[in-house]
Parts: sequence; C-alpha cells; structure tokens
Amino acid sequence: MARDKVYTRTGDDGTTGLLYGGRVRKDSELPVAYGAVDEAQAFLGVARAEAGAGSELDDLLIRLERDLYVLMAELATQPENRHKLTPGVSAVTDDMVTALEHLIDETSARFDPPTEFVVPGESRVAAHLDVARTVVRRAERYALAAAPPPSPVVTYLNRLSDLLWTLARWQEGHSLPSHG
Repeated sequence: MARDKVYTRTGDDGTTGLLYGGRVRKDSELPVAYGAVDEAQAFLGVARAEAGAGSELDDLLIRLERDLYVLMAELATQPENRHKLTPGVSAVTDDMVTALEHLIDETSARFDPPTEFVVPGESRVAAHLDVARTVVRRAERYALAAAPPPSPVVTYLNRLSDLLWTLARWQEGHSLPSHG
C-alpha cells in the first residue's frame, strides 16, 4: 500500500489550506493563532514527558492537549465556515471553559496560594508549565482577531493560562517569592 508523502508542496507559495476550504497566507491571523496554540500544545507535551506517564498530571495534560485540537480546528476555519464545526469536537464550547474553571478550583484547593510574585523554576515540571502558560497567553492575544465573540476561544485560552499557573504552583508545593 502506497503511503502519502509528508510534503505536499502546496504551501511553498507561503499559503496554507484551511478546514472546510480556502487558502490564506501563513502569516495571516488564523494560522498565526492556531500556530501559537500548536506551540502551547507542544509545551504541554514537554511538561507531560517530565511529569511521567500515568501520573495524575499526565492524564490531565493529555485532556488539555486534546482540547487544544478543538481550538486549532476552530481557528483553522474561515468565519463563514464555522457553522460547519461540531461543538466540543471542532468548535470550543462554554462547557469546555467551565470544565477548566472546575479544574482551577480543584487544583487551587491543594496548596496555599503564594502571597507574592512567583519566581518560576522551582521544579522542572512547574517550569515547563510556566513556559506553556506564557505561550498560551500569546495564543490568547493572537486569537482576539482570529476568533472574535461569540466564540469562546479567547475565554478558553484565558482560563487555560490560569489553570497552567495553578498547576505549576501545585507541582512546586510552595513558591519562592520574587525578592529576598
């Protein structure tokens, strides 16, 4: 059985194809936004690798990485085609945002919150989560133009960055103050 090649050459002109059709420049708002989400997903994978397979954090990060596929599908679709997306599969839902809020609340209950700014790097897992958080913040900024309301993509990314901060602090067990 013949395998498809990884390269297609269709993007050699600086454009990329979108879900449900259309092509845009690779530096336009949609690929820039879903590219930042893709980068965030990769950093979650680094945190997962550091946390160890089968750990509680590993299971949670897999769930988040799968959510990010949903965000990327929505961001890879022209606004006029978004009605073709499936909620929770290829379009972000309010329930996905609510689920993050519950995770933030559950995780926050596991440690005493820092009383000062945090210096990242207390542990390798926490440091990777902090890097992922900063990439999610960038994706959130790019998504402002790519997924305007009523899409909950920006809200999801905002909650995800809060969750990643919370997960990092939980993994540290305590936080170093920013001065001392």
